Amino acid sequence: PSEAAVAALTAKREQQRLRQARDLAHAALRADTRDGRHIEVSANIASLAEAEQGMSLGGEGVGLLRSEFLYLERSSAPSHDEQVATYSAIARAVGPDYNLVVRTLDVGGDKPLAYVPMEPEANPFLGMRGVRLCLERPELLREQFSAILASADLTRLHIMLPMITQVSELRLARQLLEEQAQRLGITRLPKLGIMIEVPAAALMADVFAPEVDFFSIGTNDLTQYTLAMDRDHPRLASQADSFHPAVLRLIATTVKAAHAHGKWVGVCGALASESLAVPLLVGLGVDELSVSVPLIPTIKARVSELEFKDCQVLAQQVLGLESAEQVRAALQPSQTANVAHSLVLEN
Repeated sequence: PSEAAVAALTAKREQQRLRQARDLAHAALRADTRDGRHIEVSANIASLAEAEQGMSLGGEGVGLLRSEFLYLERSSAPSHDEQVATYSAIARAVGPDYNLVVRTLDVGGDKPLAYVPMEPEANPFLGMRGVRLCLERPELLREQFSAILASADLTRLHIMLPMITQVSELRLARQLLEEQAQRLGITRLPKLGIMIEVPAAALMADVFAPEVDFFSIGTNDLTQYTLAMDRDHPRLASQADSFHPAVLRLIATTVKAAHAHGKWVGVCGALASESLAVPLLVGLGVDELSVSVPLIPTIKARVSELEFKDCQVLAQQVLGLESAEQVRAALQPSQTANVAHSLVLEN
């Protein structure tokens, strides 16, 4: 490469380094927009080490604990004591002032357990996954609820159910949770919410909202199921884009339904970790962004650069577009600056 190209690359890397240093320096501050809307930025984790790192980087709790890390790649189920010790250690790392959202076991045909025999499925992504498997084998859910409940006094405990599509599934899981809590002498239940990761749940968010304490939107699966595209397909992966307006409209529908019933909404899928998506998600009214641990300072800094009212206008404009490409183009900094400028002129 030419000297000019090398110099340009060096300058770009230095800018990135300075930006990362600036974000890290402000990581302990609240993630508030410039006009005062607070966005909770929390961590997606799958280990105690990640919980500790997330809190040290300014995370406001854990928005997604992938509990299946305890179950995968082993020949037998984790013991009750092992589960209790793990959840309790993570709860202590998060502390009493922040949320710890534990997603119940999310395994199935695409993530099999060696010690839970399952028949082969032609399409595991549409088969026995998540809460479906656990309700079919309720001993799995009972044992996990019992272990999770042991950390109820250590943190602001939340339990989240994956792959919910029926209100009856939610009610049955809640019944199992209440039974385990009663057996343990626990009178104050943790908050219970569901993942919004299939279109059915998003479209019926107004029905689910009165029966939950919160929603968390899993944009990875929501995108895959909405667009009918395998996100790992070699020729389709690039089109399985969470910026697609259909996915964004489902997010908007979910937020509207939740807020109408006084419930909060998080996003824990990969979209929450994309700086480009932050103004859009903020504008759609999302209350929490649960992100990859190393990106916590970056996402918090991005929130602090925004005006909530500008984000709201931008979000409404984007919902009327027809493709993910158009949405991405509209979210480029030069375009979002134009939105802010037009608001100034109007006022």
